[in-house]
Amino acid sequence: MRTIDFSPLYRSVVGFDRLADLLESATTETAATGYPPYNIERTDENAYRIEIAVAGFRPEELNVEVKENLLTVQGRKTANEDGRRFLHRGLAERNFERRFQLADYVVVTDASLDNGLLSISLKRELPEALKPRRIEINGGGRAQLIEGEKAA
Repeated sequence: MRTIDFSPLYRSVVGFDRLADLLESATTETAATGYPPYNIERTDENAYRIEIAVAGFRPEELNVEVKENLLTVQGRKTANEDGRRFLHRGLAERNFERRFQLADYVVVTDASLDNGLLSISLKRELPEALKPRRIEINGGGRAQLIEGEKAA
């Protein structure tokens, strides 16, 4: 795998160091096993869904946590051998941890387990201050009062 040097980026831009760090960590992903398989789906302009195949896991064996824009999904299988003797064991049922880096203002709205698929719904919720707003243009004379300011 190739190594990318982001140092020229650091010299020419200010405030994009987090983006460069994300790109660098994505390129140096260590030992990605591919287990369990997952899908990421865009369901609306500001909504997403992550589906993870977790066949054999019960809800109490799964943990979904968000901390500082990092979504972590863990599966911890409890020992359940019951003296069973397998001739072939094709279901993995092994512990796992999947991490997803979330963009700013993306929040988890729901998580459900149905037919062996863990479905996590996400939504981008922009604060009112960041949403586009229309500014009225005044024609000559005195400007209109802006909410929260006192008249002079």
